Amino acid sequence: MAKESIFSLSSFISPLTSIRANKLASVMLLNWLLLLSFFHLARAASFIYVGCSPSKYDANSPFQANLNSLLNSIVSGAAQSSYNSFKSGDNAGSSASSASGLYQCRNDLSADDCSACVQSAVGQLNLVCADSYAASLQLDGCFVRYSNEDFLGKPDTTMVYRKCSASSSNDGEFFRRRDDVLADLQNGVSYRVSSSGTVQGYVQCLGDINAADCSACLQQAVGQLKNACGSALAADVYLAQCYARYWASGHYFRSSADYSEDDIGKTVAIIVGILAGLALIVVFLSFLRRTC
Repeated sequence: MAKESIFSLSSFISPLTSIRANKLASVMLLNWLLLLSFFHLARAASFIYVGCSPSKYDANSPFQANLNSLLNSIVSGAAQSSYNSFKSGDNAGSSASSASGLYQCRNDLSADDCSACVQSAVGQLNLVCADSYAASLQLDGCFVRYSNEDFLGKPDTTMVYRKCSASSSNDGEFFRRRDDVLADLQNGVSYRVSSSGTVQGYVQCLGDINAADCSACLQQAVGQLKNACGSALAADVYLAQCYARYWASGHYFRSSADYSEDDIGKTVAIIVGILAGLALIVVFLSFLRRTC
């Protein structure tokens, strides 16, 4: 009789343990998908640069009210499209209290990631550029700018940010591939991606300028990449209304607050491994407890 009791108990525990394991496996898969989504968003929200005007507006002033309305429109708009511009205030764009602004996401971002990136950018602007009459902030996946002056649609090729990788190459094949990519990107309009061998790159213009101004901006940005960064294996150049980037395979750099693709893969693998180990421990302890 004792043996029959033990056998019956084992028969009961086995399917119960299987059910628990299946539930834990489902939870692990959900966590893994959430982690991938988190790291993808983290890349998009990686900080590039910020600029704040030294002039400040008074608290509770008409400009502050118009600016708040403008930023709310920017956040709401990002949930609908990857680019938009707004004006807020009486005779918007000409009144001293009016505010003008825009946002733009990188074209390859999903609607959800674009919206999240713009929300993050607006939140950071409110902290870093508090009470500034004008400000702009560039994240890896989106850009937000506002001002008390109407800047929309006015060509501007001012150099804003440039970064050249410390690693470089004197290989002729690299130069040939890089120049092929940059030549192709230079002919882009709005957003363009290009690759040649192990070299890749992309460019993008702000949506408030026309095709001719975009082309002129991109030509200048690409020229800066070649002239300023020389033999660098990766480089970024941001002008006021466009940017250009290229990198050789394995040398795509981001800001220190972000992760490389390899780092993300390793981090996800480590966390998934930990979750799997914890799941096995829970199942084993549950089995022991019920057996005892």
